[in-house]
Amino acid sequence: MKGVSAIRFFPKHGHLILSAGMDTKVKIWDVYNSGKCMRTYMGHTKAVRDIWFSNDGSKFLTAGYDKHIKYWDTETGQVIQTFSTGKIPYVVRLNPDEDKQNVLLAGMSDKKIVQWDINSGQITQEYDQHLGAVNTITFVDNNRRFVTSSDDKSLRVWEYGIPVVIKYISEPHMHSMPSISPHPNGNWIAAQSLDNQILIYSTQERFQLNKKKRFAGHIVAAYACQVNFSPDGRFVLSGDGKGRCWFWDWKS
Repeated sequence: MKGVSAIRFFPKHGHLILSAGMDTKVKIWDVYNSGKCMRTYMGHTKAVRDIWFSNDGSKFLTAGYDKHIKYWDTETGQVIQTFSTGKIPYVVRLNPDEDKQNVLLAGMSDKKIVQWDINSGQITQEYDQHLGAVNTITFVDNNRRFVTSSDDKSLRVWEYGIPVVIKYISEPHMHSMPSISPHPNGNWIAAQSLDNQILIYSTQERFQLNKKKRFAGHIVAAYACQVNFSPDGRFVLSGDGKGRCWFWDWKS
């Protein structure tokens, strides 16, 4: 048995989940009835680091340590396209806009965020400002902007399509943030910080740290535990280094 590096629910339905395995396999599971694996997608030769569904769930992306990004048909299991820069992709995302579902962004081990047009297979933009591997890509502000975190312990905010940083957040006391999730109301993002706290930043103009909302008590140092919100935004949840799950009240 090998570890699972990412799990994603099927969009708009909770009945299926997709999992990215360290055993090179991607699997889709029936959550609702049997709990069994319904299909295994084979195509990577090394561990799979990240996965992401298209908005309707008909396609998904995978990022592998074999340096390949693959774009799959969920139903047939066929690989539609493969992308590579020769570097390891750590995070893959599709632009969430319905009319930009052909735009793939990937955060790479060589500090770049690379953007492809899936239809043409061409690289259409490179966002190159981070000083370390890129760990997360989170779209905010009605998908006009996205936030990235990196091993360089900074957050950077980009205007989609324009390779200039519009906000750079880096303080001497900041730690690496390997997981970021947007609040369902769109006004905040939660960042899992490796100094054992979850930090909250606004997604409005100034992208400020909300000092009143800090979630702590769990130990995540040395683990890239993921952080998320309940769909109604009332709870913040996180794993910890001991395999436990933590829930906090968002308001208090």
